[in-house]
Amino acid sequence: MWFKNLRLYRLLKPFEMTEDELDERLGARAFNHCGSHDPSSLGWTSPLGRSSQRLVHELGGCIMLCARQEDKLLPAAVVNEALEERLEAIEVDEARKPSRKERTELRDEITFQLLPKAFAKSARTYALIDRQNGWILVDASSANRAESVITLLRETLGSLPVKPFETDLAPAAVMTEWVAQPDRHADFVLLDSCELRDAGEEGGIIRCVGEDLSADEIQAHVGAGKQVVKLALQWDERISCVLEADLALKRIKFLDILQEQLADVVTEDEAARFDLSFSLMCLEFRRLIPRILQLCGGLTSVE
Repeated sequence: MWFKNLRLYRLLKPFEMTEDELDERLGARAFNHCGSHDPSSLGWTSPLGRSSQRLVHELGGCIMLCARQEDKLLPAAVVNEALEERLEAIEVDEARKPSRKERTELRDEITFQLLPKAFAKSARTYALIDRQNGWILVDASSANRAESVITLLRETLGSLPVKPFETDLAPAAVMTEWVAQPDRHADFVLLDSCELRDAGEEGGIIRCVGEDLSADEIQAHVGAGKQVVKLALQWDERISCVLEADLALKRIKFLDILQEQLADVVTEDEAARFDLSFSLMCLEFRRLIPRILQLCGGLTSVE
C-alpha cells in the first residue's frame, strides 16, 4: 500500500463527490479481464484487495483508488514468424510479392488469431485524492502510466479538471542551487546520487551514483553550467526519495522512524492496520509535498 512513486496533479475545482457516489461511478468502469480478442483492459478494482468489494476507501479526507490494467503478451517475434510463413506461401502459390497493404492486413489478421492464445499480465496503479489540499497523487514511475489513470478517472466521472503541478521556480534550477550549497535546507539531507544535464542543445548527461555531491568534481560540473535534473534526498529522517525536474518523486522509502511507529501498534485486524498505514502515509505526504513546493516558490497561479 505504501506508495513508491508520486506523480502530482492539482485539482482545479474542489472534489465534492461523496465516497458512496464515487464508488457507484467507479462501478460502471470496474475492471474486467481481457476478452479473447482484446489486447488490453483497464478498469477500477478495490484498493483493499480481495478483502473488499468497495472501489473507494476514504479516511481523513484522503480517498484511495486503484486502477488495474491487463495486457496480452504477444511477442512481436511470434507475429513476425507467422507473417513470414504466410508471405512465403503467397509467393510460392501465387508467384507474386504481397503489397505493403496486404502485409499490414495479414499482420492484423495474425494478431487477431493469436490473441486468444496469448498470456495476460496485469498491474495495479494506486491513486490518492486529497480533498483537503486539492491534489491527486498517482503511484506511477512513468508519466504515461499516471496519465492513463487520470484519463480513466476523467472518463469515469465525465469531467475532471486537473493539471500537473507547476511551480514558480523551475525545480531543476532549485536542485542545481541546492547541490551547489548542500547544507542550505536543514530538514533535508542530500544523498549520494544525482543526474546532471547540459543546458545546451546537445544535452549531455552525467549520472552520479555513490558520490559525495559536495565533492570538487560534482561542484565543477555545476559550476560549468550543468543543471541537476534528478536528486536523491532524505527529508526529516522520515522519507527518502529522488526528486525529478518535473516534480515527480521516485524511489520513495518510508524510513525506520515511521516503520517503528507502525510496529508499535499491536493489532491482528488487517483493515485497522491498513487504515493506520494509510493515514500515516497521507500525513507524511501532507507535510513533505508543501515543503517541496515551498522550496520551488509555490504553485503557479491558475488563471
